[in-house]
Amino acid sequence: MRRKMAKEVVLALDQGSSSSRVLAIDSRGKVVARAQFPIKTLFPKEGFIEHDAEDLAASQERALDAVLEKLPPSARVLGMGVAAQRSTVVFWDRETGKPAARAPSWQDGRAASVVAPLLGRQSEVHEKTGLYLTPYYSAPKIRWFLDHDDSLRRLADAGRLAVGPVSAYLIWRLTQGESFVTDPSMAQRMLLLDIRSMEWDDGMLSMFGVPKGILPEVVASAGPLGLVKRQGREIQVLAMLGDQQSAAVGLGAMEDGSSVLNYGTGAFFLHNTGAKLHRIPGLLTSVGWRVEGQAPVYLEEGTVHAAGTSFDWLSANLGLFKRKTEISRLCGQSKNRVWALPALGGLGAPRWDFGAKVAFAGLSTQTRKEDLVRAMAEGLAFLIADIVLTLRAAGLSPSGAKVSGGLSRLDHLLAFQSDILGMRLERCREREATALGVASLTAQAAGASWAPVLRRPAVERAFEPSMSREEAAKLLASWQRFVEAQTKLSRELSA
Repeated sequence: MRRKMAKEVVLALDQGSSSSRVLAIDSRGKVVARAQFPIKTLFPKEGFIEHDAEDLAASQERALDAVLEKLPPSARVLGMGVAAQRSTVVFWDRETGKPAARAPSWQDGRAASVVAPLLGRQSEVHEKTGLYLTPYYSAPKIRWFLDHDDSLRRLADAGRLAVGPVSAYLIWRLTQGESFVTDPSMAQRMLLLDIRSMEWDDGMLSMFGVPKGILPEVVASAGPLGLVKRQGREIQVLAMLGDQQSAAVGLGAMEDGSSVLNYGTGAFFLHNTGAKLHRIPGLLTSVGWRVEGQAPVYLEEGTVHAAGTSFDWLSANLGLFKRKTEISRLCGQSKNRVWALPALGGLGAPRWDFGAKVAFAGLSTQTRKEDLVRAMAEGLAFLIADIVLTLRAAGLSPSGAKVSGGLSRLDHLLAFQSDILGMRLERCREREATALGVASLTAQAAGASWAPVLRRPAVERAFEPSMSREEAAKLLASWQRFVEAQTKLSRELSA
């Protein structure tokens, strides 16, 4: 009689802006165990958005322990991978392991004063890092804390300060301080990485006055990253990715020319360009991932700062609806087109205008709340269209995109997005794209033949364009005039 083999699983740690999660995923792509704990986002003053780093790590460790307790002893854990929010940065004491300060979120804008004097060096920064000078990446935040937090500065002077992305801190804690590493997809968001050499750039370090010794070692996204001893098991950390890159992998966008669109707290359009590194003004040249022994994969990326956040604002501040499930119905009931500029936190790609303000135009005595909700949804679609049109102007032509994220449930948003782009959009049934992406790289690094199974999402619904190209062109031209007028007005009022 043949003995039944133990089930193989990989663990995916998914540390996001609102929760810490762990999923155990088997060879069929099935989630066999999961645990999730919320985390708090703190808003101590205007422009300051931060987390308690101890809360980030402790909640992730609780979730890991809960999943390990749910697994039967016969389950063979091949390894674990970590996907995390990007640009959020953690400061800690190497000797005690304790956080040395609050962790400023990727949304935190306090370092605008650090960035302002450097704006004349945008082309240099984009050439080296693939990014643009903004207060939302880590380097300006690090400089701000070194300038404003005396206790943190003393730790740096004593050689005890460690600084890194959230994922670096999690792995450092889980390996008991044995592994202080980050992968290129996370390292890039620190605005200090040369994306050609995949090493910390001396010029960028000098620009922000950041000592190289406080930073983690940059290693491959998939490969041996450290050993975790937990709940009587020894588990290799085999993958690390930024959350958007991980979602792209989970949605199957690992091939050159494939694209994904993720509507979450922010919205992100990512286009895979393979091993070729493009420089497109207004867009980010992102490191997708680098597997041990292989060339890195690059993505052209456009970001919209406030997607889900824009609807949260409409609900909490203006009281236009109570639940996001109402949004599609309200859009369908709208009878009057209103223009909205979703600029909470300013505008991202391709304008990078952090002085822009939220604006509505075209209101009349006939305007109702349904029109304002629809305007916000269509404003988000227009901002994504700006990104895709920038790609097309540079000679890259996405033929379609896989779509995920909480707002992808909004039929009106996806239908209008498809219309103005003239592009087929496929909404994926899979809601665990981020976890599946890092899990698939973990399984691949472990040598599991079933790794590709984890990046084959089922399509729930396809959206095909129904609007004429002439009408779409007119709407896009009107949108451009609206945005140009509003951003000009924002600058004039600020002055």
